[in-house]
This record gives sequence, structure tokens and C-alpha cells, in this order.
Amino acid sequence: DMLDPERLIQCPLVKHHRIRARRFPYHLVKCKESNPEIAKKLATCPFNARHLVPQADLSKHIMKCNDKAFVEQDVVSRFSESPQEQLNNGSTWQAPPSAEDWET
Repeated sequence: DMLDPERLIQCPLVKHHRIRARRFPYHLVKCKESNPEIAKKLATCPFNARHLVPQADLSKHIMKCNDKAFVEQDVVSRFSESPQEQLNNGSTWQAPPSAEDWET
């Protein structure tokens, strides 16, 4: 199951590393630091930072990356909204009132 946090994933840097899905992002950071020569030969997918592929294969990966659909869907939905809807979907957070008076 792709959503199982306990499933094992093969490390793209060191092929004999098998890491639980929930620990995978942390492993990638450490493994890149431990293996800089291998890491600089790999490119990071613009749609999912967990996807590390050989630099020569990046364009091929981008064309077929499953996560591209999520980004494209988000972009299409943003363009289909009117400018007023986009404003309404933004943050409504406002700073709380302050009794401080910096002028005095």
C-alpha cells in the first residue's frame, strides 16, 4: 500500500539502504550529506523532493511523474477561479490589536 508509513522504500543514493516510508525524508537528507559524490550526480524532481533521479533522466522523469498531476490540477483550479475568489481563498489572519505606542 502506497500510503502505509511502514512500507520499505529503496534509497536512490545507496541501493542497499531500505528505509521505512515515514523516515524516508530524514534519511535522504542524511544520506546526501554522507554521500556527496553520489548526490551531486542526482537531480531532484520539481514535483516531489523525494524523487531523486540521475540528472540525464530528469526530463524523462518529469514527463511521467505521478505527482505532476497534483501540481497541474492545483494550477488549473487557480486559473479557473475569478480574482475575487482567489482573494477570498487567501489568509484572513489579522494582527491582534496592540496597546503599544511606538511614537511615545
